Amino acid sequence: MLKIALLLLILPTLAAVFYSRWHARAFARRFPNVGDLIDIGGYRMNSVHLPAAETADLPPVVFIHGASGNLLDQLHAFAPALAGRAEMLFVDRPGHGYSERGGPANDRPDGQADAIAKLMDKRGIHRAVIVGHSFGGAIAASFALHHPQMTAGLILLAPATHPWPGGIDWYYRLTALPFVGWLFAHTLVMPLGQRRIDGGTRSIFSPNPRPDDYVEKTGPHLVLRPTTFRNNARDVANLHAYVTEVAPRYAQITARTIIVSGDSDDIVLADVHSRGLARDIAGAELLWIGNLGHKPDYIVTDVVVAAVEKLVGKPGDLDATVKLAEERLTDRKGS
Repeated sequence: MLKIALLLLILPTLAAVFYSRWHARAFARRFPNVGDLIDIGGYRMNSVHLPAAETADLPPVVFIHGASGNLLDQLHAFAPALAGRAEMLFVDRPGHGYSERGGPANDRPDGQADAIAKLMDKRGIHRAVIVGHSFGGAIAASFALHHPQMTAGLILLAPATHPWPGGIDWYYRLTALPFVGWLFAHTLVMPLGQRRIDGGTRSIFSPNPRPDDYVEKTGPHLVLRPTTFRNNARDVANLHAYVTEVAPRYAQITARTIIVSGDSDDIVLADVHSRGLARDIAGAELLWIGNLGHKPDYIVTDVVVAAVEKLVGKPGDLDATVKLAEERLTDRKGS
């Protein structure tokens, strides 16, 4: 009877592991790597590097994606908007997309910031405007703290940078555990996660509409691969303790900073994070946009481009761009 019971337990588990691995390979075929893997000292980082045109009028810009994401997210938001105007680097954070995880230092935003600095050096980018979305905001802020000489400016989009009340979703805590987390990631995440892709991506954009081609272009399924899902879970599980430790140091950031946030963000608490940054970083400018959710990179791309222009002293009217964006979002809400 014991052998039968063990078989009834082991066989479904093995089947679930096989199912997860098969789908992980299928997702890699569906969303193949479009970047280049570069060794930065014992492990490889993946990135897409777009050179500037001869007529470029902006400095290099480095884009850091958020939790559960990969470089395709920022690539499709900003590559068309800044084509030719700036050298651009879109990064798969350590352990995400097609980047290798590296050592335990990359379980923290400061370790990932250091990894991005090494990658920039390998790419020949010595100073850039750093753009971080959501979780990437914590990494961008750490980058400015640890590599001020490489930071030409800082743009934080719906960032997660401060201690917040409450906790994190249960599956992050579970997946971050040593053995149980491995088992969960290799058996249940794949079937459960696939059911959540559509609703989850829509909720990230809410109350704004998600672009119809967003899922097919940005490959959110890649985070469901067991190893990637565990890396993502460790990132999220470690974030609260990290920002509690580091947030008091944000006053040391000297880079010119613009924060773009919405009053309808249901993913991060903008009053805590964005207003906190505007308070803590001397001279930081907060662009508080009505009817905007958690995706300013897609919904108000024009505002972000105007923010880059302002950071580097290009002529333009950022306030007017923000006003037009708010009017557009108000009209869309009323329609």
